[in-house]
Amino acid sequence: MNSHRTKPDYLKDELVLKNHIKEVETRLLADTTKKDATKLIDKLHALAADIDHSRNLDSLLLFVNHDVAEFSRLPIKVVDRVIIDNTFATRDLVRSIHAESHYYLLVLSQDKARLIEALNDKVVKEFGSPFPMENQQSFAKNKTQAATASRQSSLIGEFFNQVDKEVNSIRKQNPLPVLISTVEENYSEYLKVADEKQSIYDTYLNKNRMAEKDHAIVSEAYKIIETYNTKRNNDRKAELLKAVSENKFLSDTNDIWRAISQGKIQTLFIEQGLFQPAILEDDKIVYVSEDHRTDKDVIDDIYDEMIEMNMDFGGDVVFLPKGELDKFNGFGAVTRY
Repeated sequence: MNSHRTKPDYLKDELVLKNHIKEVETRLLADTTKKDATKLIDKLHALAADIDHSRNLDSLLLFVNHDVAEFSRLPIKVVDRVIIDNTFATRDLVRSIHAESHYYLLVLSQDKARLIEALNDKVVKEFGSPFPMENQQSFAKNKTQAATASRQSSLIGEFFNQVDKEVNSIRKQNPLPVLISTVEENYSEYLKVADEKQSIYDTYLNKNRMAEKDHAIVSEAYKIIETYNTKRNNDRKAELLKAVSENKFLSDTNDIWRAISQGKIQTLFIEQGLFQPAILEDDKIVYVSEDHRTDKDVIDDIYDEMIEMNMDFGGDVVFLPKGELDKFNGFGAVTRY
């Protein structure tokens, strides 16, 4: 469900969630035994009671089964949905990673480091302790020792190494890519000590912006990210066109379904905002209208089901803007061979 960051809007989120839970109750009682439904509904109510809506971002996702009761906040808008299925619908989590530019912005100088979480051109938050970090060593009391160029370089390297370890500690909780805002010299020196270089963009935001407001830095950073994303999307589209020319592309949903189950699909391509309820008959996908999405045995979104299934086989997914896959009805796949 969509949620809100600020008061008074977030005060409405609790009521919206209660209405969604009421729909869950109705559907569960219709689709399963009263005993199973009651257990799941009780877990859902307990989970909802633990949510502090004053900390909401742009959307709120709740996942409940007999073993799991968890919620997640995302800095993206979603389509409000209640989904009852044998597996969790994780498309919005996947989209948050692949379709939106969600990243950390490390504002770095030889004396100080700030860390900001951003989504596109918006600030999600700027991290507090241990940030901002200051390089106390570069101002060592022993000025004679610190004066030599080699020693000064070593002190800066040690500071960058400490910053990198703190960034990676935060990334363990939410492994987003890192864009660095700094001058060219610092960018190259930081890469020398970085433990997870693959997590750092191979481009950077030039200039020392340490004194600037977080939203101003992120606004400039997103221009770099957009350029990077345009190139990446063009590269992925080139893969798609190459696959079509080499007859390694599938567009029929049932052909894709069978190929996924055999581990033959490398990449799924899907237009953003595309959803399709369906049923399985003799292991064949049969689309149903949106009016029947809540019926028993209907899969709320067959595309979400295939995305999860393909990821289990080590495949990936590319979300493209609406209209990019018109001639393939919005959905297609590139085979491994």
